[in-house]
Amino acid sequence: MKIALLGPIAWRTPPRHYGPWEQVTGLLAEGLVARGHEVTLFASLDSITTAELDGVIPHPYAEDPSLDGRVWEAMHVAHALARSAEFDLVHNHLDWLPLAFAAHCRAPLLTTIHGFSDPAILPAYRASSSAFVSISDADRVPELDYLRTVYHGIDLDTLPFSAAGGDDLVILGRIHPDKGTADAIRIAALTGRRLLIAGLVADERYFREEVEPLVDGDRVVYLGSVGPEQRAEVLGSAYALLHPIAFAEPFGLSVVEAMATGTPVVAFALGSMPEVIDEAVTGFGVSDVAGAVVAVARVAELDRATVRRVAEARYGADRMVDDYVEAYVSLLQRPQ
Repeated sequence: MKIALLGPIAWRTPPRHYGPWEQVTGLLAEGLVARGHEVTLFASLDSITTAELDGVIPHPYAEDPSLDGRVWEAMHVAHALARSAEFDLVHNHLDWLPLAFAAHCRAPLLTTIHGFSDPAILPAYRASSSAFVSISDADRVPELDYLRTVYHGIDLDTLPFSAAGGDDLVILGRIHPDKGTADAIRIAALTGRRLLIAGLVADERYFREEVEPLVDGDRVVYLGSVGPEQRAEVLGSAYALLHPIAFAEPFGLSVVEAMATGTPVVAFALGSMPEVIDEAVTGFGVSDVAGAVVAVARVAELDRATVRRVAEARYGADRMVDDYVEAYVSLLQRPQ
């Protein structure tokens, strides 16, 4: 198949540190090329890929304040859709904007919905001719018809198994009220364990008022936004990953990355968490801070090798690529 992957351009593909949509799109591109498909990745022009790379923006707009993301995303979409007749299908990973111009796409369009940023964007989805893939069954809305669910995949080779783990708790992700960074600090304090915080600051006020005053460099340590190499070490050397979210998490890449290293997860059971975590096997879903404290004590009951095996079976990149190829075939077999 000749496939166009319309990727996001906020960050490089693959990302240097943060960029979950870019991470997934990059892994998919590599897997499709390895299977012999002709793939063009539309991304920032500093991206690294074995696919044909095309695009208009020289480097990610999130890394350069002089670039207006709205302008560059519009030009990015226009450029990709202008070439759409060259492909068997176009696979959109760029949220709602390409859907507004779907009538100009000259190939079947598939959109992976990486999570709705706001219900107000739904009109663009409802009016579009695109087919849709959800990243979890939990992250679906009744207004849309879905082709299938495809869980995100991760590069297992970059997340080696750690049999020993460690004593620390870790939280990995954006520092934002949605991600519950302050709650993770409370949980760690109540369990008597050190907490490592890894992630970029997405809400400056929240960080300044509720997180930073509790970071003492001893019992609470802020590592900054960690890249892929450091991420494996941080996750693999942890006792458990805390994921005390305050929103309906569409998937949770950090959750399955932790599992890949053998590290269990204690998460607030919102959104996809009951779907992604195998209860009392790869971790625990809880409802509040008190429940998380109890679950942290139970983490010692879990077998890290089993956690890794489940992650390999359910969340490896190869499985994700296979699922998407099946989705492509299904889409192309639909009457046009």
